[in-house]
Amino acid sequence: MKGLLTLKTIPKDMINEIISLALDFKNGLKVTFPGKKMVTLFYENSTRTQYSFQMAMLNLGITPMSFNLAGSSVYKGETLYDTVRTFEALGVDGVVIRHTQDVYYKDLEGVGIPIFNGGDGTSDHPTQTLLDLMTIYEEFGRYEGLKVAMVGDISHSRVAHGNAEVMKRLGMKVYVSGPEQFKDTTGEYIEIDEAVRECDVINLLRVQFERHQEAMNITKEEYLEKYGMTPERVSRMKKGGIIMHPAPVNRGIEIHNDVVECERSRIYKQMTNGVFVRMAVITMALTGKL
Repeated sequence: MKGLLTLKTIPKDMINEIISLALDFKNGLKVTFPGKKMVTLFYENSTRTQYSFQMAMLNLGITPMSFNLAGSSVYKGETLYDTVRTFEALGVDGVVIRHTQDVYYKDLEGVGIPIFNGGDGTSDHPTQTLLDLMTIYEEFGRYEGLKVAMVGDISHSRVAHGNAEVMKRLGMKVYVSGPEQFKDTTGEYIEIDEAVRECDVINLLRVQFERHQEAMNITKEEYLEKYGMTPERVSRMKKGGIIMHPAPVNRGIEIHNDVVECERSRIYKQMTNGVFVRMAVITMALTGKL
C-alpha cells in the first residue's frame, strides 16, 4: 500500500531522508504537482494535522478537499473502505485519514492511491513523530544519546507510542512520567522533577479526557502541581533542554499558561515544521519513493 501508514516498517535511512527533504522545503525548495487533488478524511476532530496537511498540499500546488463526516454516507452505514474507494473512483490522487480504530489501514488493502495516516486510535501518528524528530534535529543536530521524557497520558497517546519506537531506533533514551493510571511499557519510568534535570527533551502529552472511560481521580490543579510543566520546573531544566507538546495544550493542566510560549518551548515551531514534513511525505509518495 502506497503512502505513509506507520514508521515502524520504515528503515532509519528513509526516515532521515524524509526529514532532510522537509528541511530542504523549509529552506526554500520548490516542488509542484499541478492538477493533483487530495482529500482529508478525519473521523476525529483535528486542527493542526488536518490543516497542516492541507497547507502542505497548497504549497505543492495540490488542490485539497475536506470530507464532511456529518453530511456523508457514513451515517447510512458506508464503510471506511467504501468511502476511500469512492474518492479513488472520483479521481483524487491521495487521501489523509484519521480514525478512532487502531491500524484502520489494514481494512484498506486494494486501494491504489497513496494513504497518509493522520493518526489511528491510540496506536500511531507518523507525521507527528517526523515533525518532532525534525524539531529535535534542528535543535541538537543529532539523535544518538539524547534523553527524552514523555510526560502525561502515556497509555492513551498515539504520539507517545509512535515516537518512542522510532526514537529508540535512532539511539535516543526514552522515559515516561505521569500519573500511575496513565503508565504503560512505552519507556522507563522517571519522576517529573528528575526528568527536567536530566532530559534534553520534555515531551508533554495532552490529557485526553475524551478517551477516558472514567473521570480522572485528580483535580486539574493537582495535576499541574504534581506532573505538569510549571515555571518553577522550567527554571530547573537541563541546560539546552527544550519543551515539546503535540497540542492542543490543556493550559493550566499539563502546562502552565506562562510556559506555553516560554524560551524553552518549541510548541509553535513543531506546528511550523509539520507543514514541511507533510510536504516531504506527500512529495515522496507522489514520486514513488513511499
